[in-house]
Amino acid sequence: MASPSHRRRAPRPDRRGALRRRVPLRLLLPLLVLVALAAMLMLRGYVHSEILADHRIQKPAPTTEVPEDILEGGPVIDARTGKAATLSVPDHRLVLTFDDGPDPTWTPKVLDVLKKHDAHAVFFVTGTMTSRYPDLVKRMVDEGHEVGLHTFNHPDLALQSKKRIDWELSQNQLAITGAAGIRTSLFRPPYSSFSDAMDNESWPVTQYIGSRGYLTVVNNTDSEDWKRPGVDEIIRRATPKDGKGAIVLMHDSGGDRSQTVAALDRFLPDLKDKGYEFDNLTEALDAPSAHSPVTGPELWKGKAWIFLVQASEHITDVLVVGLAIIGTLVIARFVLMLLLSGAHARRVRRKGFRWGPPVTQPVTVLVPAYNEAKCIENTVTSLMASDHPIEVLVIDDGSTDGTARIVEAMGLPNVRVIRQLNAGKPAALNRGLANARHDIVVMMDGDTVFEPSTVRELVQPFADPKVGAVAGNAKVGNKDSLIGAWQHIEYVMGFNLDRRMYDILRCMPTIPGAVGAFRKSALEPIGGMSDDTLAEDTDVTMALHRAGWRVVYAENARAWTEAPETVQQLWSQRYRWSYGTMQAIWKHRRALVDKGPSGRFGRVGLPFVSLFMIVAPLLAPLIDVFLLYGLVFGPTQQTILAWLGVLAIQAVCAAYAFRLDKERMTHLISLPLQQILYRQLMYVVLLQSWITALTGGRLRWQKLRRTGVVGAPVNGAVPGGQAYQDDRRPVA
Repeated sequence: MASPSHRRRAPRPDRRGALRRRVPLRLLLPLLVLVALAAMLMLRGYVHSEILADHRIQKPAPTTEVPEDILEGGPVIDARTGKAATLSVPDHRLVLTFDDGPDPTWTPKVLDVLKKHDAHAVFFVTGTMTSRYPDLVKRMVDEGHEVGLHTFNHPDLALQSKKRIDWELSQNQLAITGAAGIRTSLFRPPYSSFSDAMDNESWPVTQYIGSRGYLTVVNNTDSEDWKRPGVDEIIRRATPKDGKGAIVLMHDSGGDRSQTVAALDRFLPDLKDKGYEFDNLTEALDAPSAHSPVTGPELWKGKAWIFLVQASEHITDVLVVGLAIIGTLVIARFVLMLLLSGAHARRVRRKGFRWGPPVTQPVTVLVPAYNEAKCIENTVTSLMASDHPIEVLVIDDGSTDGTARIVEAMGLPNVRVIRQLNAGKPAALNRGLANARHDIVVMMDGDTVFEPSTVRELVQPFADPKVGAVAGNAKVGNKDSLIGAWQHIEYVMGFNLDRRMYDILRCMPTIPGAVGAFRKSALEPIGGMSDDTLAEDTDVTMALHRAGWRVVYAENARAWTEAPETVQQLWSQRYRWSYGTMQAIWKHRRALVDKGPSGRFGRVGLPFVSLFMIVAPLLAPLIDVFLLYGLVFGPTQQTILAWLGVLAIQAVCAAYAFRLDKERMTHLISLPLQQILYRQLMYVVLLQSWITALTGGRLRWQKLRRTGVVGAPVNGAVPGGQAYQDDRRPVA
């Protein structure tokens, strides 16, 4: 966890004296990614008939308004001229029609059988399936078959408005154009049957369809293959009597069509031997083709539609893979945290556990400070209550608010103030290291307070000569607000439970800037605190691992820090943390191929840090994305149960972490809300960090606004300070 910075660049006013406000591209890109992702998911839901679909079916109605010529006529209804007429297929000619496709499994098998027996057919395709499997529609057209409209979402048009009918036709036509580069004049209404089934509700629709330039094609022979009655029965029902011509209804989608395929393989050669021809509709009627080529903007519009649908399908597939990855990572991390943190607690809490002989020699406490006037008195006062001998160095990094004067005015023994021009936190810490009188150096932030036992607990692991650094237990002091409570959960569960796990694995990634201790003799060979990254504490911790030092966690070395109190401050802090962590990982990437301790950290620590601190948080919102998708598009019940299962796992880990840290469980009441809202904020911050890193952007240090709300500890408790309470801003 990186600590607050000390550099600040003064804002540049414009001519009117106001700050120039620009929306950086790095802020816009995450929002654009989220909008594009939502749009792709909505498109997928539409194409899969999970949104805007209407599955109602019109009940049978009277036929009093349907002309007798239609009720007793042929299966092709031509109402294009305003005067309806019907057409029939000549004798010994069969037009096989297949509804509801194309299907990726059964349509290719149907096409193979038709090609095998040199037969043509008509495929009435839906827009949804055509958009998803455009190559099959193109194959139909290339092999001489005709395609017709079967609407986009397969609604009963008798229940739809003219506007919805036009939409269904145009979207269906758009998909066919994008898939095969053609338009078609053939149409079959969903849930249609024979001509004599036309009624007072469906007849006006047929007339309207005709006015739009389409031939309505029903059927006069129904194989009823959708019932899967058996191959022999399908053939019997599909065979017309006495050599009559017919339009035969079959299906190449909507379920298991193995019987249909098997029936076709027998039906086609048998009826050809009896003198039947298998043509598409216009061939059977000796009419011009129902297809017309499309060029120009309409063609590109269709292709763009197919491209977008295919992109939405692929993106969804990627998201499913990502969900599987994050599910695995989340479960693996929780299992590891529970097992290894438990092992850590048992090890350090067992009776008689010692790091070695008690460490009693004095240590130096470094307090880098930049404009910490509201906090520094509480910080230094807490150190004066320490039960371990210390010297305190307050390094004033060019403060402009009198921070150094406040410390000097306190007149405390063993407290020195070192002033320097503003150069940043790493420079301030290095200045402190150069002036430290002792080999063990404790580092803390200027807004943090220690308990009396913190320093003593923090330095005991140095009894082991292999230990080069120790991470303390950083806690949120201002947890009375909602955003503070969320950070409190994150600190206890996400940071401290992680540190127990990393301690056991010997790959602790970060010594928190709020509370950490180092051997001065370990820091000097690696160059002290580096300013190469924005996460100097992560950088130096990784460098110590690579140098062969052991880094451990001291659970009882508690420090209370002031967490950001507004979303803007939190955003700035976490943006710098995540970006700085990426910088540190990249800086130490050669550890992956090194030998010795550096190689061990590179092949164990870096993958763990990358997976659990970068990849997992970036993919974690997929859980919520699929929660929303499942709630909107279904299956709702299974989705809610799955999300509650993930939340239950997190709650178990959080409760265990709170138990280990002896924290009140009441703070976990806000855990569900934290998972819904807080995680999304962290996701956008991390995504912005990725974009900054990939585009080569630079991020400057940013100083968080402090209030001094975290007071010095009293009997182990850290109450909120009363000073400056009126200056605290509400949660944004």
